[in-house]
Amino acid sequence: QVQLVESGGGLVQPGGSLRLSCQVSENIFNFNTVGWYRQAPGNEREWVAAINAGGNKMFAASVKGRFIISRDNAKNTVYLQMNSLKPEDTAVYYCYGNKMARYSWGQGTQVTVSS
Repeated sequence: QVQLVESGGGLVQPGGSLRLSCQVSENIFNFNTVGWYRQAPGNEREWVAAINAGGNKMFAASVKGRFIISRDNAKNTVYLQMNSLKPEDTAVYYCYGNKMARYSWGQGTQVTVSS
């Protein structure tokens, strides 16, 4: 059973930055994509960003230009660098891995953007 463990969430002021990490328990190249969703209270889960096995990076329009996704292959870890954070970025952020149309999920990490 693959495990994905997120870390790095917290409270940050508007305009600040946070970096989330997603540690995967197996080789990340086993996945078609590894990425992030988020869910704010009362909202549906929203896709944020992903990186595929070939290294291509994709972003939701709401975060493009502010968020950066990267990976450390040796550590089987995917990172989400979040810059210029806004209150509307407040949500629980979930890491996922997509392999052969099957999804594995992390437990989520809370990000709160507030002054």
